[in-house]
Amino acid sequence: MTPARWAFVAMLSAAGLGQGAASAETFAYVGNAASNDISVFRFAPDGGMVPVQTAAFPEVQAAGSSTPLAVSPDRRFLFAGQRAQPFQAIGFAIDPASGRLSPIGNAPLADSMANIAFDRTGRFLFSASYGGNKVALNPVGEGGRLQPPSQVIPTGLNAHAFLPSPDNRFVFATNLGSDQVLGFAFDASAGRLSAMPSPVLKLPEKSGPRHFVFHPNGRFIYLLDELDAALHVIGYDAATGGWTPLSRSSAMPVGSTDKPWAADLHLTPDGRFLYASERTTSTLSAFKVDQASGALSLIGTVPTEKQPRGFAIDPSGKFLAAVGEQSHGMTVYAIDQESGALRPLAQYPTGRQPNWVEFVTFP
Repeated sequence: MTPARWAFVAMLSAAGLGQGAASAETFAYVGNAASNDISVFRFAPDGGMVPVQTAAFPEVQAAGSSTPLAVSPDRRFLFAGQRAQPFQAIGFAIDPASGRLSPIGNAPLADSMANIAFDRTGRFLFSASYGGNKVALNPVGEGGRLQPPSQVIPTGLNAHAFLPSPDNRFVFATNLGSDQVLGFAFDASAGRLSAMPSPVLKLPEKSGPRHFVFHPNGRFIYLLDELDAALHVIGYDAATGGWTPLSRSSAMPVGSTDKPWAADLHLTPDGRFLYASERTTSTLSAFKVDQASGALSLIGTVPTEKQPRGFAIDPSGKFLAAVGEQSHGMTVYAIDQESGALRPLAQYPTGRQPNWVEFVTFP
């Protein structure tokens, strides 16, 4: 889509054409690595996006290789990870009426972090360093002000995601370069991580485990490999934090002979559909989830923004927004509520090199 067409779409959205009355305010936040900012959009019930703000990173000069974002569980704060020197988390307060971001201060991270995530209480921030081969824990103080790291733990090669279990008792870290997933017991009252004695999952060489998500029922985990684009269904034992491989699919388009370079995956809030992005082919693959077994069945694959490193599903489960690192834009898709198929609605400009999307809804 040309810049003129982008502007026309944005003008229609701003005029409210085709938009119904909103029962809740939803906003979308897009992290842009090369322009060092966050694009803020108001998200309409029909899937339209209205630009609200471009929030710049205070005191940041150099562009990072990505801009991981994390929203606090109470939706009051958003952190952005800066992967260029100085390595830091940039804090913002979210205005629930307008969605606008206001800076609340920066705090050091332990390294260049590929991924950041809040614990379930919002009192701690987990982070994973791809280049530094480590994970870390930062306490979060009053008013969303991040504190320096209280724990830094070496891992295998290329830690990529570091996320808590649904009950907050465990935290898991993918190690892309070591083809394993590490587990940690987490004491939220003390803010301490304790490593499990052995990996919770070991994968074949050159798999490259990257991102994972928990099914809403807490019984399954879905894990995406970067290097072979495998999509694993994992049985999860909430009592012990154990992972058991159950089945495997592929995020590559059927018949593709391209070299895999998978990136991200997300479930709809009801756990009925799962989507994965693949960067070499610039596609999104859609899967139906069997609620009893967790097994995946392919719905189909659609083209998307060029090099889709990040995407997100809105809280209603009706729309998906994907951004392209090389297209500098975002496409919004409607999710068919019966089949899970994706239908493109509109495309919007973002900042340069967008790679992360977060949705936030305020009642």
